[in-house]
Amino acid sequence: MLNGKRIAVVLPAYNAEKTLEATVRELPDLVDIRILVDDHSSDRTVAIAHRLGLQFYVHDRNYGYGRNQQTCYSEALAAGADVVIMVHPDYQYTPLLATAMASMVAYGVYDVVLGSRIIGGGTLRGGMPFYKYVANRGLTAFENLFLRIKLSEYHTGYRAFSREVLMKLPLLENSDDFVFDNQMLAQCVHFGFRIGELSCPTKYFEEASSINFRRSVKYGFGVLATTLQFALQRAGLAHFRIFSVQGRTLERRYYDSGVINSPGA
Repeated sequence: MLNGKRIAVVLPAYNAEKTLEATVRELPDLVDIRILVDDHSSDRTVAIAHRLGLQFYVHDRNYGYGRNQQTCYSEALAAGADVVIMVHPDYQYTPLLATAMASMVAYGVYDVVLGSRIIGGGTLRGGMPFYKYVANRGLTAFENLFLRIKLSEYHTGYRAFSREVLMKLPLLENSDDFVFDNQMLAQCVHFGFRIGELSCPTKYFEEASSINFRRSVKYGFGVLATTLQFALQRAGLAHFRIFSVQGRTLERRYYDSGVINSPGA
């Protein structure tokens, strides 16, 4: 707990048995709620989550990374979290920075905090493939131009959010795929939330999850489409449900779809 606020860490997992325990062991003690959502893994991710004492939920089939996050945030809100930090359980980002990220939200400095792989300058030394680095820089420049803000990157998976952000954004209008991350940040800008960043070292290794070239290209085109939708919405030339105050939010009966197979703790 920080500043009277309950801190939750959510772990969107898929086949994370090799790295989950190392990730959880580095979570700081200030974390009050630890939730893992398993997107129908074929390995021992759920068994390890149970052994580590995590609160966990299992999807009845593989829905995708975006849907996994929807479940993560919905469960964190239901558990009473005031600050929610998404930590990938593949140990690519250090969980030790959760304290700093939570503090920036809990004390009202920012509504959203991103762990940036770019600010520290060690991205390539950490093992990011060169083509991904080039794509990251190009897409980020494109987004900064059209969203009219200045972030070092939009593509990190290490993020902290206030409860208000997760309650207000129409997250159920977003993709079930990886572009969910980008849509969410565009929504944060559209709805006027304050976004901050801090430097986060990252490491790429065999056990760490990473989307392949084909999925990366699909994600890149999704980013371009989201950015153009944002620009058209801001100019009043079109209207999209992902930027609508009438869009579906997490508090609107998320489980009507029967996405959860079984909860555990």
